[in-house]
Amino acid sequence: MLKLLTKHFWDVVARLILRNKIIILIGIIAATVLLSLKWENMRFTYTEANLLPDDHEVNLIYNDFLKTFGEEGNLIVIGVKDSTLFSIEKLNAWNHLSDAFKVNEAVETVISIQDLQKLIKDTKHERFKLEPFIKDSIASVAQIEKLQNELFKKYPFYDNFLFNKDTKTVRTAIYLNKDIVNTPARKDFIIDVLLPNIEAFQDQYHLDVRVSGMPYIRTLNSQNIVDEIGLFIFAALLVTSIIFFFFFRSFRATFISLIVVCIGVMWTLGIIGFLNYEITVLTALIPPLIIVIGIPNCIFLINKYQHEVKLHGNKVKSLQRVITKVGNATLMTNVTTASGFATFILTESKLLKEFGVVASLSILAIFVLCLLIIPIIYTFLPFPKDRHLEHLNKRWIGGFVNWMERMVKHRRITIYITAVILLTVSIIGIYQIKISGSLIEDMPQESDFVHDIRFFEDEFNGIMPLEIMVDTKRKKGVMKLSTLKRMNELEELIIETPELSKPISVVGLVKYSKQAYYNGNPKYYQLPTSQENNFILSYAKNSSSNVDLLKNFVDSTGQYARITTFMKDIGTDKMERIEENLQTKIDKVFPKEKYNVTMTGKALVFQKGTKYLVKNLAISLSLAILLIALFMAYMFRSARMIIVSLIPNLLPLLITAGLMGYLGVPIKPSTILVFSIAFGISVDDTIHFLAKYRQELQANKWKIKVSVYGALRETGVSMFYTSIVLFFGFSVFTISSFGGTVALGALVSATLLFAMLSNLLLLPSLLLSLERNIANKQVLREPSINIIPDDDDEEE
Repeated sequence: MLKLLTKHFWDVVARLILRNKIIILIGIIAATVLLSLKWENMRFTYTEANLLPDDHEVNLIYNDFLKTFGEEGNLIVIGVKDSTLFSIEKLNAWNHLSDAFKVNEAVETVISIQDLQKLIKDTKHERFKLEPFIKDSIASVAQIEKLQNELFKKYPFYDNFLFNKDTKTVRTAIYLNKDIVNTPARKDFIIDVLLPNIEAFQDQYHLDVRVSGMPYIRTLNSQNIVDEIGLFIFAALLVTSIIFFFFFRSFRATFISLIVVCIGVMWTLGIIGFLNYEITVLTALIPPLIIVIGIPNCIFLINKYQHEVKLHGNKVKSLQRVITKVGNATLMTNVTTASGFATFILTESKLLKEFGVVASLSILAIFVLCLLIIPIIYTFLPFPKDRHLEHLNKRWIGGFVNWMERMVKHRRITIYITAVILLTVSIIGIYQIKISGSLIEDMPQESDFVHDIRFFEDEFNGIMPLEIMVDTKRKKGVMKLSTLKRMNELEELIIETPELSKPISVVGLVKYSKQAYYNGNPKYYQLPTSQENNFILSYAKNSSSNVDLLKNFVDSTGQYARITTFMKDIGTDKMERIEENLQTKIDKVFPKEKYNVTMTGKALVFQKGTKYLVKNLAISLSLAILLIALFMAYMFRSARMIIVSLIPNLLPLLITAGLMGYLGVPIKPSTILVFSIAFGISVDDTIHFLAKYRQELQANKWKIKVSVYGALRETGVSMFYTSIVLFFGFSVFTISSFGGTVALGALVSATLLFAMLSNLLLLPSLLLSLERNIANKQVLREPSINIIPDDDDEEE
């Protein structure tokens, strides 16, 4: 009954499409125009990808920190490592360059060497006052020598902040206005103001200026993502159209396919705009992904049309059968592919949810476009010429199909042994996989801004902020000497950790105050004793400048303090070890009844997010397997068939995971997508094969061997064609400058290649070996959905 309803449904669909072609084309054009109007809503991400749910504890701690101290990722640093900088002309020019940024409304404050202040003891008024190291400008070499002597030898408070006393590297800190850090205005300042000024300075004074800081990195990284969208779309169109033309040798068919997938890309961008989603490193992959997935749909439909035309020469009948016969099969395969992506919607990660929503909707949209546009366009075109049908007679693929048939017939034990060996080796490799929580690992490693990151790591131990917030649980508790001593003890551990930079906090300021109290003697750069503290605090309270110095380190109530350090780009294992060491020290030094100490910062949030995503990987992949298993159960109504169908699709995933372990490709936000994507696509081949196998069984009176080989010959060619398109299509992503995107493209391509071989060798071998348990009328009953039409349907 359901079979008849399904057939009737597709007959109705075919009539509606072919009889209302002008209305449908107008509708597609109108929908395309409307969706293209939504492109203006697309916005490019101006923050790091937050991989955690909004209500996750790590995010709550980070947001609490932001409420207390404001945006912590607003620092841009520019630096020079060149001995010639310490000349009158160049040092003055460097200071003028820093001053030029102060007048820009996007900048909150700029701190350069010229802005550094000495803390001076004013005995007469019993207070501290500030005096600049440089007044106005440098006028003599003697001034430069004095400046170097004071900075590099006498004032440790500033060491490793604006200069490195060992290498004489100098830098300037530019703090952006916190209100614009996560807005397009940040990009305008960096691209239109910061970089042009720096380039002009470099050209004039022949100094190599390095630039870094989270706002700068995020801006250039986002720009790279934008640039690569166009590159991916062009490359995907080029590669898939070349392969398509190679198969069909028809400019007409190739051009029609390109029209379809280009409209699909326009719809995808429109969906992103309609939903007001950001363009991230993941959503940027969807437009070329739609091209890669859309072309196989075009291959199935056009191939079926040309086959029908050659068979009986009736164009209208051929187009009707394209819709009724291939439409159902392509719907099923597109639904399973979309299901693989849709599982990401069920995760708690906003980044993955948006990716899953856009990808699954776009896959269904490209199916609808293929089904509507291709038959309608062919109704307007003349009857195909003989040269358009020549590819149907090609026998070059026959050798590949014959090899597969021989392997399944005579080398079944070899196939099983190979599968077991691959499985064993892969499991060993899986245990070697590492998790990566690096913020910059996926960024273009050969780009200037990544080289600059490495420069600042070498000179100042990193640029990614790690923040520690100390809650003393009482007002003015920070300035208690007992609190300062505890913070100092924690800072000593930070200083001993080579992956972390020298910490910045109120502790350093109090030490600086004691040094100033003793007339600038550097040996007194230490915390005061209880007796000294009273004298020094009395001086500090009388100093109007003290409030300005404290505001970045202590909140207005004096209850909260922050310790800021910067972290190198290190692996997750090292980061976890550092976090554990710091937490152990915190638990030991700060009694929980008196203090609440938390660690946060961009680097830590990202690392926690990556670990969270790994858990979501297992969930999303399990959901994909369950969803598709239920789908197979509904189609074939056989639990045994589910098991047999899953084995050839799970093995390629395990092989790919093993390869990741051996090749040192870590689990990270980009590579965790591989498994759900590849599984959703590769299971399409299984559905096609099993559907054809069941049809062959009925046609051959349940003769198993004949049916398996018949299904292998029938589906082997189409599987090969689509797998080649998908392999080269996903390989397009390997041209990316982003390491994660390269890994994604290479791993999905490899997985789909393994999946093709697995479905064409292992699956038929299992069917033959388990023939008594699988291939009987009790197991393979009438399917709920008749994917491939029975031969008797063809005669109607």
